[in-house]
Amino acid sequence: MNFKFNLFNFLLFLLLFVIEIVIAIYLKQGFIRHTFGDFLVVIMLYYFIKSFIKTKSIYIALVVLIFAYCVEFLQLLNILDYLNLRQNTLATLILGSHFSVQDLIAYTLGVISIYIINKIGFQNE
Repeated sequence: MNFKFNLFNFLLFLLLFVIEIVIAIYLKQGFIRHTFGDFLVVIMLYYFIKSFIKTKSIYIALVVLIFAYCVEFLQLLNILDYLNLRQNTLATLILGSHFSVQDLIAYTLGVISIYIINKIGFQNE
């Protein structure tokens, strides 16, 4: 594992970040907001980490998936209530407000997509 900035990956991260912001602002419900946004967020986090760390893509993808699963399972524990952040819009947006198996599936499909993209040679290890 090496620390090295990769502009291409960072630009992909920024593009996905802007898409996520647009989804959050303009779409309040539906498939794109609740499922496709979760699918994209793991890809966005992957490219953010990949912008600064050079290691095997599968390692980064698995770390991102584990992180996403942890955040989702914290929702089962009502983490926003324990942190007294239930009324904080930004915290609710970032951490989510309720547990959903559908979100876990979206995260998993996002990581599988990363794996496929890397397998077909779009990205270099």
